[in-house]
Amino acid sequence: MAAEADTQSFREHLDVLRAAIVRSAAVAAVFGIAAFFFKEELFAVVLAPKDDGFVTYRLFGRIAAWAGGAVEPFSVRLINTELAQQFIIHMKTALCAGVLCASPYILYRLFRFVSPALYDNERRYAVRVVAGGYAMFSLGVLVGDLLIFPLTFRFLGTYQVSGEVDNLIALDSYISTLVTMCLAMGIVFEIPMLSWLFARLGFLSADFMRRYRKHAIVIILVIAAVITPTSDAFTLSLIALPMWGLYEASLLIVRRSKSDSR
Repeated sequence: MAAEADTQSFREHLDVLRAAIVRSAAVAAVFGIAAFFFKEELFAVVLAPKDDGFVTYRLFGRIAAWAGGAVEPFSVRLINTELAQQFIIHMKTALCAGVLCASPYILYRLFRFVSPALYDNERRYAVRVVAGGYAMFSLGVLVGDLLIFPLTFRFLGTYQVSGEVDNLIALDSYISTLVTMCLAMGIVFEIPMLSWLFARLGFLSADFMRRYRKHAIVIILVIAAVITPTSDAFTLSLIALPMWGLYEASLLIVRRSKSDSR
């Protein structure tokens, strides 16, 4: 059954879109203002990976202790070198937190705008794609925040060419690297969802992915090198390995998608 006939004019469509954008921006602004005023709680979360009490480090410490080893304690001092930088970073971080918290509502408003133009079966299909894509993006951000960035920061923040050289990491460098890595991992985790979508549309097959697996690994390394905010091999490996794992998972998803569609 087709969707209801669309009798709105182009100007009315623009009004609906503008209303959706304004409401989404308002919700994001409310969350952002709340995050701005809860500065201590916000930066307690954001700056947690700089000390060895972070949950990821404690987990690895327990694993090392179980294996008979030990993890050395560490703490990296962050500094600020510009007059207004801390206030600007405070505003940017609060804005990012506001958009992140408002993202489910933003997706809902955009889907409400697009859904009247879809058929019933297309609407159900779109719900699965949007929900699955959002879930995978959120998972990627969590992996970046809880695993990839902390391990990268611990390695690079404590690495020294000489004991006479201390590491004093700029706050701006810390925040920009955190945001870049979390965003990159969120996008990377969309690989299985996009593979499933392309397979359902007939653009991708498991045989094709198997045939060009070696080429895909090279492309993964190139993409990892581009999106990696630092130039070291350790961080490159941390990003490339999950991408390769997601590619292999995507191959299984595509194979199953084809078998289910028969």
